[in-house]
Amino acid sequence: MENKKPTGKDYVGSDDVYAEVQRTMQLAAYMNTGWRPEEEVRTYLEKITGREVDATVRVFTPLHINYGPGVSFGRDCFLNFGCTLLALGGITIEDGAFIGPHCVLATEYHPEDPARRHSLLTKPIVIGRNAWLGANVTVLAGVTVGENAIVAAGSVVTKDVPAGMVVAGTPAKVIRPIRED
Repeated sequence: MENKKPTGKDYVGSDDVYAEVQRTMQLAAYMNTGWRPEEEVRTYLEKITGREVDATVRVFTPLHINYGPGVSFGRDCFLNFGCTLLALGGITIEDGAFIGPHCVLATEYHPEDPARRHSLLTKPIVIGRNAWLGANVTVLAGVTVGENAIVAAGSVVTKDVPAGMVVAGTPAKVIRPIRED
């Protein structure tokens, strides 16, 4: 049987998933065209995710998302300019989370085996309550960043981050507990 998919390759899930990716990217492109008030950005996010987005959520565009139904935003969370959410595996951003500029949350990855490398695998990402990701952080598939944790700018997070800890580096490693003033 001939493959009629636009990419010529099998896509994760189904043709319906592929269609949703295309719809999400189109809505994100519209959202990212020019300046928009916060209320309008939230309206786009509701269309993109298919769920209510609380009035306390703040997102500075551009925001790049490939699969809207895979993303959920908690109350009082903030995403700075230029973030990328590869969300086929599911991304949960809990209440009060801060995500710095140009962060990448990538729930998708490929097998090492060259014979299978064109397959797409996924694992969910959770950014815990009041966690803070500095600028240019990359969080890889399957990672949970714990409540109140801080990920230092430029870090690549390959493993879960314990609650209340500061991590830094590539790969990110625990540096110390959060200081309470």
